Amino acid sequence: MKSRVFAVAGLAAVLTFGAGAAAYAAGDVPVFELTIKDHMFTPDHIEVPAGQDVKLVVKNLDATPEEFESYDLNVEKIIAGGAQGTFLIAPLERGDYKFFGEFHEDTAQGVLTAK
Repeated sequence: MKSRVFAVAGLAAVLTFGAGAAAYAAGDVPVFELTIKDHMFTPDHIEVPAGQDVKLVVKNLDATPEEFESYDLNVEKIIAGGAQGTFLIAPLERGDYKFFGEFHEDTAQGVLTAK
């Protein structure tokens, strides 16, 4: 009897969390794209809405890897050549947030502005 109760509770938890995840995935999270080409970001300045989640997709068009990093956004990820990285950014306060490519920091620089 106890195992049935746990099974039903487990199923309810899966259905509840699954439904929440589906609703979130179907939500209106704006997507912003950056590309890395010739060890530079394009665009090197993007504006996003303040106070809401945003998704940032970084496509590396170079043949070599690049590490997308931002101390301001608290993100860091190596993106292989020809691959992409996706970041879900929590709601930001208004302001500027710098990002850079750690492997080519002299040329791969950018700013995300939350407005």
